[in-house]
Amino acid sequence: MDEKRRKNLILRGKMIQEIREFFLRDGFVEVETPYLVPSPGMEPHLLAPEVFLHSPGKGPSKMYLHTSPEYSMKKLLAQGWDKIFQVCRVFRDEEVSPTHQIEFTLLEWYRAHADYRKIMEDCEGLLDYLSRKILRGSELTYQGKKIDLAPPAERLGVAEAMRLYGKVDIERNGDGPSLLAEAKAKGFRFDPGGYYSFDEVFFKVFLEAVEPRLGSPKATILYDYPPSMAALARVRADNPLWAERFELYIAGLELANAFSELIDPVEQRKRFESEQRLRAVLAKPLYPIDEELLEALSRMPPCAGIALGVDRLAMLFCDAPRIQEVLTFPQFS
Repeated sequence: MDEKRRKNLILRGKMIQEIREFFLRDGFVEVETPYLVPSPGMEPHLLAPEVFLHSPGKGPSKMYLHTSPEYSMKKLLAQGWDKIFQVCRVFRDEEVSPTHQIEFTLLEWYRAHADYRKIMEDCEGLLDYLSRKILRGSELTYQGKKIDLAPPAERLGVAEAMRLYGKVDIERNGDGPSLLAEAKAKGFRFDPGGYYSFDEVFFKVFLEAVEPRLGSPKATILYDYPPSMAALARVRADNPLWAERFELYIAGLELANAFSELIDPVEQRKRFESEQRLRAVLAKPLYPIDEELLEALSRMPPCAGIALGVDRLAMLFCDAPRIQEVLTFPQFS
Protein backbone atom coordinates (compact mmCIF):
# COMPACT_ATOMS: atom_id res chain seq x y z
CA MET A 1 0.00 0.00 0.00
CA ASP A 2 1.42 3.38 -0.99
CA GLU A 3 1.88 6.14 1.59
CA LYS A 4 -0.82 8.39 0.11
CA ARG A 5 -3.49 5.72 0.46
CA ARG A 6 -2.33 4.89 3.98
CA LYS A 7 -2.77 8.55 4.96
CA ASN A 8 -6.20 8.59 3.31
CA LEU A 9 -7.30 5.60 5.37
CA ILE A 10 -6.11 7.21 8.60
CA LEU A 11 -8.05 10.38 7.76
CA ARG A 12 -11.10 8.30 6.82
CA GLY A 13 -11.01 6.56 10.19
CA LYS A 14 -10.82 9.89 12.00
CA MET A 15 -13.70 11.22 9.91
CA ILE A 16 -15.94 8.29 10.89
CA GLN A 17 -15.03 8.77 14.56
CA GLU A 18 -16.00 12.43 14.32
CA ILE A 19 -19.26 11.56 12.54
CA ARG A 20 -20.21 9.37 15.49
CA GLU A 21 -19.20 12.08 17.96
CA PHE A 22 -21.32 14.67 16.13
CA PHE A 23 -24.49 12.61 16.43
CA LEU A 24 -23.87 11.32 19.94
CA ARG A 25 -23.39 14.89 21.16
CA ASP A 26 -26.81 15.73 19.72
CA GLY A 27 -28.53 12.93 21.61
CA PHE A 28 -28.78 10.40 18.79
CA VAL A 29 -28.58 6.67 19.50
CA GLU A 30 -26.38 4.53 17.25
CA VAL A 31 -28.23 1.42 16.07
CA GLU A 32 -27.43 -1.73 14.11
CA THR A 33 -29.87 -3.45 11.77
CA PRO A 34 -29.65 -6.65 9.67
CA TYR A 35 -27.62 -6.73 6.49
CA LEU A 36 -29.58 -9.79 5.30
CA VAL A 37 -33.20 -8.85 4.58
CA PRO A 38 -36.17 -10.53 2.85
CA SER A 39 -36.99 -7.39 0.86
CA PRO A 40 -34.35 -4.87 -0.26
CA GLY A 41 -34.89 -1.37 -1.61
CA MET A 42 -37.52 -1.21 -4.37
CA GLU A 43 -36.05 1.62 -6.46
CA PRO A 44 -36.32 0.54 -10.11
CA HIS A 45 -32.64 0.96 -10.97
CA LEU A 46 -31.14 -0.72 -7.88
CA LEU A 47 -29.99 -4.34 -7.84
CA ALA A 48 -29.50 -6.13 -4.52
CA PRO A 49 -27.11 -9.12 -4.32
CA GLU A 50 -28.99 -12.36 -3.65
CA VAL A 51 -28.01 -14.77 -0.87
CA PHE A 52 -29.38 -18.31 -0.46
CA LEU A 53 -29.56 -19.67 3.09
CA HIS A 54 -29.47 -23.42 3.72
CA SER A 55 -31.12 -24.27 7.03
CA PRO A 56 -31.08 -27.95 8.13
CA GLY A 57 -34.27 -29.72 7.10
CA LYS A 58 -35.40 -26.89 4.86
CA GLY A 59 -34.86 -26.00 1.25
CA PRO A 60 -32.76 -22.98 0.34
CA SER A 61 -34.39 -19.65 1.16
CA LYS A 62 -33.60 -16.46 -0.70
CA MET A 63 -32.51 -13.32 1.13
CA TYR A 64 -30.84 -10.11 -0.04
CA LEU A 65 -27.96 -7.96 1.11
CA HIS A 66 -29.59 -4.64 1.90
CA THR A 67 -29.13 -1.65 -0.39
CA SER A 68 -29.86 0.63 2.58
CA PRO A 69 -30.89 0.19 6.24
CA GLU A 70 -33.86 2.50 5.60
CA TYR A 71 -36.67 -0.04 5.99
CA SER A 72 -35.26 -1.44 9.23
CA MET A 73 -34.59 1.98 10.73
CA LYS A 74 -38.14 3.09 9.96
CA LYS A 75 -39.43 0.05 11.81
CA LEU A 76 -37.44 1.26 14.81
CA LEU A 77 -39.05 4.70 14.52
CA ALA A 78 -42.44 2.96 14.62
CA GLN A 79 -41.36 1.32 17.90
CA GLY A 80 -40.81 4.71 19.51
CA TRP A 81 -37.16 5.53 18.80
CA ASP A 82 -36.69 9.26 18.34
CA LYS A 83 -33.24 10.14 16.94
CA ILE A 84 -31.19 7.28 15.48
CA PHE A 85 -28.16 6.91 13.22
CA GLN A 86 -26.14 4.10 11.71
CA VAL A 87 -22.82 3.72 9.88
CA CYS A 88 -22.95 0.46 7.95
CA ARG A 89 -21.98 -1.45 4.84
CA VAL A 90 -24.55 -1.64 2.04
CA PHE A 91 -24.57 -3.45 -1.29
CA ARG A 92 -25.71 -2.43 -4.77
CA ASP A 93 -24.91 -4.71 -7.68
CA GLU A 94 -23.97 -1.99 -10.14
CA GLU A 95 -21.01 -1.15 -12.32
CA VAL A 96 -17.82 -0.32 -10.44
CA SER A 97 -16.59 3.19 -11.25
CA PRO A 98 -14.40 5.95 -9.80
CA THR A 99 -17.36 6.98 -7.61
CA HIS A 100 -19.11 3.65 -6.94
CA GLN A 101 -18.36 0.28 -5.37
CA ILE A 102 -20.69 -2.71 -5.10
CA GLU A 103 -20.02 -2.77 -1.34
CA PHE A 104 -19.75 0.64 0.30
CA THR A 105 -20.30 2.52 3.55
CA LEU A 106 -23.44 4.53 4.24
CA LEU A 107 -24.38 6.91 7.04
CA GLU A 108 -28.11 7.12 7.70
CA TRP A 109 -29.92 9.14 10.32
CA TYR A 110 -33.56 9.77 11.16
CA ARG A 111 -35.42 12.29 13.30
CA ALA A 112 -38.97 11.79 14.57
CA HIS A 113 -41.21 14.87 14.58
CA ALA A 114 -39.07 16.63 11.95
CA ASP A 115 -39.12 17.30 8.22
CA TYR A 116 -36.51 17.63 5.49
CA ARG A 117 -35.68 21.20 6.51
CA LYS A 118 -34.30 19.95 9.83
CA ILE A 119 -32.20 17.36 7.97
CA MET A 120 -30.84 20.19 5.80
CA GLU A 121 -29.68 21.89 9.00
CA ASP A 122 -28.11 18.62 10.16
CA CYS A 123 -26.13 18.41 6.90
CA GLU A 124 -24.87 21.96 7.27
CA GLY A 125 -23.90 21.31 10.88
CA LEU A 126 -22.16 18.02 10.08
CA LEU A 127 -20.09 19.50 7.24
CA ASP A 128 -19.11 22.47 9.41
CA TYR A 129 -18.17 20.21 12.32
CA LEU A 130 -16.11 17.82 10.19
CA SER A 131 -14.27 20.59 8.37
CA ARG A 132 -13.25 22.22 11.65
CA LYS A 133 -12.18 18.90 13.18
CA ILE A 134 -10.34 17.52 10.14
CA LEU A 135 -9.27 20.56 8.12
CA ARG A 136 -8.96 23.02 11.03
CA GLY A 137 -11.02 25.46 9.00
CA SER A 138 -14.03 25.73 6.72
CA GLU A 139 -12.39 25.50 3.30
CA LEU A 140 -11.99 22.23 1.43
CA THR A 141 -10.02 21.90 -1.80
CA TYR A 142 -11.12 19.09 -4.09
CA GLN A 143 -9.40 18.54 -7.44
CA GLY A 144 -8.51 22.21 -7.64
CA LYS A 145 -11.94 23.50 -6.58
CA LYS A 146 -12.14 25.47 -3.34
CA ILE A 147 -15.36 24.71 -1.45
CA ASP A 148 -16.56 26.70 1.56
CA LEU A 149 -18.23 24.29 4.01
CA ALA A 150 -19.27 26.94 6.52
CA PRO A 151 -23.05 27.19 6.85
CA PRO A 152 -25.35 28.01 5.25
CA ALA A 153 -25.12 25.79 2.18
CA GLU A 154 -26.58 26.95 -1.11
CA ARG A 155 -30.25 25.93 -1.27
CA LEU A 156 -31.48 25.51 -4.82
CA GLY A 157 -34.86 24.21 -6.01
CA VAL A 158 -34.79 21.50 -8.66
CA ALA A 159 -36.98 23.51 -11.05
CA GLU A 160 -34.74 26.55 -10.64
CA ALA A 161 -31.59 24.47 -11.22
CA MET A 162 -33.06 23.00 -14.42
CA ARG A 163 -33.88 26.50 -15.69
CA LEU A 164 -30.55 27.98 -14.63
CA TYR A 165 -28.19 25.29 -15.92
CA GLY A 166 -30.29 23.08 -18.22
CA LYS A 167 -32.28 25.93 -19.82
CA VAL A 168 -35.50 23.88 -19.61
CA ASP A 169 -38.69 24.62 -17.68
CA ILE A 170 -40.03 21.50 -15.94
CA GLU A 171 -42.92 23.43 -14.41
CA ARG A 172 -44.26 24.49 -17.80
CA ASN A 173 -43.33 21.21 -19.49
CA GLY A 174 -44.57 18.56 -17.07
CA ASP A 175 -44.87 15.62 -19.49
CA GLY A 176 -42.40 13.66 -21.59
CA PRO A 177 -43.25 14.96 -25.09
CA SER A 178 -43.23 18.65 -24.17
CA LEU A 179 -40.04 18.42 -22.10
CA LEU A 180 -38.39 16.40 -24.88
CA ALA A 181 -39.29 19.07 -27.44
CA GLU A 182 -37.83 21.84 -25.29
CA ALA A 183 -34.68 19.84 -24.50
CA LYS A 184 -34.11 19.17 -28.22
CA ALA A 185 -34.62 22.85 -28.96
CA LYS A 186 -31.94 23.66 -26.38
CA GLY A 187 -29.41 21.35 -28.06
CA PHE A 188 -29.70 18.09 -26.12
CA ARG A 189 -29.35 15.06 -28.37
CA PHE A 190 -31.78 12.12 -28.33
CA ASP A 191 -32.12 9.08 -30.58
CA PRO A 192 -34.58 9.99 -33.36
CA GLY A 193 -37.91 8.21 -33.16
CA GLY A 194 -37.37 6.94 -29.62
CA TYR A 195 -39.92 7.30 -26.82
CA TYR A 196 -38.71 9.19 -23.76
CA SER A 197 -40.60 9.58 -20.52
CA PHE A 198 -40.51 12.79 -18.50
CA ASP A 199 -38.05 11.22 -16.05
CA GLU A 200 -35.72 10.03 -18.83
CA VAL A 201 -35.57 13.49 -20.42
CA PHE A 202 -35.14 15.08 -16.99
CA PHE A 203 -32.18 12.91 -16.05
CA LYS A 204 -30.42 13.36 -19.38
CA VAL A 205 -30.57 17.14 -19.00
CA PHE A 206 -29.73 16.93 -15.31
CA LEU A 207 -26.70 14.67 -15.66
CA GLU A 208 -25.25 16.53 -18.65
CA ALA A 209 -25.90 20.15 -17.71
CA VAL A 210 -26.95 20.50 -14.08
CA GLU A 211 -25.14 18.03 -11.82
CA PRO A 212 -21.58 19.08 -12.80
CA ARG A 213 -22.40 22.67 -11.74
CA LEU A 214 -23.61 21.81 -8.24
CA GLY A 215 -21.68 22.09 -4.98
CA SER A 216 -19.20 24.84 -5.84
CA PRO A 217 -18.14 27.22 -4.33
CA LYS A 218 -20.57 26.16 -1.56
CA ALA A 219 -22.18 22.82 -0.83
CA THR A 220 -25.55 22.66 -2.61
CA ILE A 221 -28.80 21.37 -1.15
CA LEU A 222 -30.95 20.59 -4.19
CA TYR A 223 -34.55 20.32 -3.01
CA ASP A 224 -38.14 19.66 -4.12
CA TYR A 225 -38.26 16.94 -6.78
CA PRO A 226 -41.18 16.10 -9.09
CA PRO A 227 -43.60 13.58 -7.50
CA SER A 228 -42.56 10.89 -10.01
CA MET A 229 -39.16 10.95 -8.27
CA ALA A 230 -40.53 11.03 -4.73
CA ALA A 231 -39.56 7.41 -3.87
CA LEU A 232 -40.32 7.25 -0.12
CA ALA A 233 -40.79 11.00 0.33
CA ARG A 234 -44.09 12.72 1.01
CA VAL A 235 -45.54 15.21 -1.46
CA ARG A 236 -45.74 18.80 -0.24
CA ALA A 237 -49.13 19.53 1.31
CA ASP A 238 -49.06 23.14 0.11
CA ASN A 239 -47.93 22.33 -3.45
CA PRO A 240 -48.44 18.78 -4.81
CA LEU A 241 -46.18 19.54 -7.79
CA TRP A 242 -43.19 18.81 -5.56
CA ALA A 243 -42.01 16.10 -3.17
CA GLU A 244 -40.11 16.91 0.03
CA ARG A 245 -36.85 15.38 -1.08
CA PHE A 246 -33.36 16.84 -1.35
CA GLU A 247 -29.89 15.78 -2.41
CA LEU A 248 -26.59 17.15 -1.14
CA TYR A 249 -23.78 17.97 -3.59
CA ILE A 250 -20.18 19.04 -3.17
CA ALA A 251 -17.92 19.71 -6.18
CA GLY A 252 -20.39 18.03 -8.55
CA LEU A 253 -20.45 14.85 -6.47
CA GLU A 254 -23.76 13.58 -5.10
CA LEU A 255 -23.30 12.83 -1.41
CA ALA A 256 -26.73 12.29 0.12
CA ASN A 257 -30.42 11.76 -0.51
CA ALA A 258 -33.05 12.87 2.05
CA PHE A 259 -36.81 12.80 2.54
CA SER A 260 -39.60 14.05 4.68
CA GLU A 261 -40.77 10.48 5.05
CA LEU A 262 -44.04 9.22 3.62
CA ILE A 263 -46.01 7.59 6.46
CA ASP A 264 -49.19 6.74 4.52
CA PRO A 265 -49.14 2.93 4.01
CA VAL A 266 -51.81 3.03 1.28
CA GLU A 267 -49.88 5.54 -0.82
CA GLN A 268 -46.60 3.72 -0.15
CA ARG A 269 -48.08 0.43 -1.36
CA LYS A 270 -49.20 2.15 -4.58
CA ARG A 271 -45.66 3.44 -5.10
CA PHE A 272 -44.13 0.03 -4.43
CA GLU A 273 -46.50 -1.58 -6.94
CA SER A 274 -45.69 1.11 -9.50
CA GLU A 275 -41.97 0.49 -8.97
CA GLN A 276 -42.51 -3.25 -9.42
CA ARG A 277 -44.23 -2.61 -12.76
CA LEU A 278 -41.36 -0.42 -13.88
CA ARG A 279 -38.82 -3.05 -12.78
CA ALA A 280 -40.67 -5.58 -14.93
CA VAL A 281 -40.49 -3.26 -17.94
CA LEU A 282 -36.75 -2.81 -17.31
CA ALA A 283 -36.29 -6.61 -16.97
CA LYS A 284 -35.07 -6.18 -13.39
CA PRO A 285 -35.72 -8.79 -10.66
CA LEU A 286 -38.98 -8.25 -8.77
CA TYR A 287 -38.56 -8.00 -5.01
CA PRO A 288 -41.30 -8.82 -2.51
CA ILE A 289 -43.04 -5.88 -0.89
CA ASP A 290 -42.00 -5.44 2.75
CA GLU A 291 -45.36 -5.91 4.47
CA GLU A 292 -43.80 -5.32 7.90
CA LEU A 293 -42.68 -1.88 6.75
CA LEU A 294 -46.14 -0.99 5.46
CA GLU A 295 -47.66 -2.05 8.77
CA ALA A 296 -45.06 0.02 10.64
CA LEU A 297 -45.79 3.16 8.61
CA SER A 298 -49.21 3.45 10.20
CA ARG A 299 -47.51 3.74 13.61
CA MET A 300 -44.69 6.08 12.62
CA PRO A 301 -44.69 9.72 13.71
CA PRO A 302 -43.94 12.46 11.18
CA CYS A 303 -40.23 12.07 10.52
CA ALA A 304 -37.36 12.73 8.15
CA GLY A 305 -34.19 10.88 7.23
CA ILE A 306 -31.17 10.80 4.97
CA ALA A 307 -28.56 8.45 3.51
CA LEU A 308 -25.04 9.86 3.01
CA GLY A 309 -22.17 8.13 1.21
CA VAL A 310 -19.23 7.91 3.62
CA ASP A 311 -16.73 6.82 0.97
CA ARG A 312 -17.54 9.81 -1.24
CA LEU A 313 -17.27 12.13 1.74
CA ALA A 314 -13.83 10.64 2.43
CA MET A 315 -12.89 11.27 -1.21
CA LEU A 316 -13.62 14.95 -0.70
CA PHE A 317 -11.68 15.32 2.54
CA CYS A 318 -8.73 13.35 1.12
CA ASP A 319 -8.83 15.12 -2.27
CA ALA A 320 -8.98 11.67 -3.88
CA PRO A 321 -10.19 11.55 -7.51
CA ARG A 322 -11.28 7.89 -7.23
CA ILE A 323 -13.22 6.10 -4.53
CA GLN A 324 -10.69 3.26 -4.64
CA GLU A 325 -8.10 5.57 -3.04
CA VAL A 326 -10.03 5.77 0.25
CA LEU A 327 -10.73 2.01 0.65
CA THR A 328 -8.64 -0.77 2.16
CA PHE A 329 -9.59 -3.46 -0.38
CA PRO A 330 -11.22 -1.69 -3.34
CA GLN A 331 -12.85 -3.17 -6.40
CA PHE A 332 -11.55 -1.88 -9.71
CA SER A 333 -13.49 -1.50 -12.94
